[in-house]
Amino acid sequence: MKNQVNQAKRVALYARVSTLDKGQDPETQLTQLREYALRRNFEVIGEFIDYASGTTQDRIQYKLMMAAAKKRKLDVVLVWRYDRFARSTQALVNAMKEFQSMGIDFISYQENIDTTTPTGELIFHVMASLAQFESSLISQRVKAGMARAKAQGKRISRPPLPIQQQQEIFKLQKQGLSMNKISKQLGIAYGTVYNYVGKLKT
Repeated sequence: MKNQVNQAKRVALYARVSTLDKGQDPETQLTQLREYALRRNFEVIGEFIDYASGTTQDRIQYKLMMAAAKKRKLDVVLVWRYDRFARSTQALVNAMKEFQSMGIDFISYQENIDTTTPTGELIFHVMASLAQFESSLISQRVKAGMARAKAQGKRISRPPLPIQQQQEIFKLQKQGLSMNKISKQLGIAYGTVYNYVGKLKT
């Protein structure tokens, strides 16, 4: 986001610790993020801390931060490490694309990913390409496996989503979100979301 000259960029600090490891302390992440923000002369507008596992979709503080981003209340999202922010490379890329569309920069402290710089922009595009490549490889493997199973006369079916993810789809659909937005927010394939929303309507 372009600011006026000498106007400090507004930054949101995001930290997450897993509920599976009671020994984790978000201050380990936040201390370094605060120091980094100070060095960059950023104005910290809020600290958003979630206590949730990487697969948990219902991260309240994450959602509050995203809501603030959509209201243009911040210019930069600063995280300690990208796996503290997103549960997969694809989910990270989706979030970064959303930030990019809003003119918001993303910085991951440990990986030194900083979209305020040309190098950071390049790394982002490389990550996006790798995520797409990984997705294509997985798709090819799944298709090959299904074809082999079909040739062997086996019944082909996809394993169901975890109950928690199914409930999250239903909850977001009831809130009025489109299937496309649900897919992007949860990092779940559009077709899968479509199928589960269809079940909700029947």
